[in-house]
Amino acid sequence: MLNILRPAVTRVMTPLGRALARWGISPDVITTIGTLGVVASALVFYPPGHLFAGTLVITFFVLADLLDGVLARMTGKGSTWGAFLDSTLDRLGDASIFSGLILYFVLKDEPEIVLAAVALFCLVAGALVSYAKARAEGLGMTANVGIAERGERLVVVLVAAGLSGLGVPYVLAAGLWLLAAASAVTVVQRMVHVYRQAVVE
Repeated sequence: MLNILRPAVTRVMTPLGRALARWGISPDVITTIGTLGVVASALVFYPPGHLFAGTLVITFFVLADLLDGVLARMTGKGSTWGAFLDSTLDRLGDASIFSGLILYFVLKDEPEIVLAAVALFCLVAGALVSYAKARAEGLGMTANVGIAERGERLVVVLVAAGLSGLGVPYVLAAGLWLLAAASAVTVVQRMVHVYRQAVVE
């Protein structure tokens, strides 16, 4: 769904990509810096409850996930290693966001264990969504289906956390429950899709 926004975002980032290319900065450097920024921001801002500030900083670094692709196309330095690095570090960034929220729920004066468990489920289910696609492609099939791909999952969790940081009640809980359900459905959708390719067809 969010792929329709990629061309517009790419146009916005193209001037910055040109500047980085002139400075000789490689896409892999942007990927690494972006991930380290997400990890540090999530684990520094979220556990003590700075949800809005944390979301703003995380969103800034998440945009590097698009910038590295723009830079790779401009410089012609896209590579198999770069694609592997990007996908692998994406998992680390996603895990840090949910880990930060889990710590936030657990470290509150009145811990919210149920929501911590839901956030943990979102973390695991999100990893399964990505693994199902990667494993299917490794076996020569496809699994590019589902209602909650990575972009959608990031938007839901970051918007919910940011609005919660602004004082909107129940929005983070609602966002996490919605994300948990959507991620579970997506895992099932991908398993069914691969089953049809491997067994039925």
